[in-house]
Amino acid sequence: MDNNQNVIRWGSEELAISYISPKDNKRHHYYPDFIAEVKNNQGKIETLMIEVKPKKQTEKPKQGKRNTKTYIQESVTFEINKSKWKAAEKFCESKGWRFVILTEEHLFPKRN
Repeated sequence: MDNNQNVIRWGSEELAISYISPKDNKRHHYYPDFIAEVKNNQGKIETLMIEVKPKKQTEKPKQGKRNTKTYIQESVTFEINKSKWKAAEKFCESKGWRFVILTEEHLFPKRN
């Protein structure tokens, strides 16, 4: 972000957002990866809350014929992430910010 002229300022894990975990129904804190103030394609300044995740963790896991340990773990992770992201979206909406999840497809696009 330091080398992008459209990024005005940014910070990492500077904000704690409360959410209720579906794993234990307790309040936890989520620290989004980045907060960035940027100039968008229309030249307007906006604030982005950015989460960077492997694409696999942004999609509901596919269940096989059995409930394997891996499937259960991935399902729990996915549900926790959904709770975090819902809280982040609500927070951003209240501030007029935008919540964005970036995966390897965004960061390392394949070139044809």
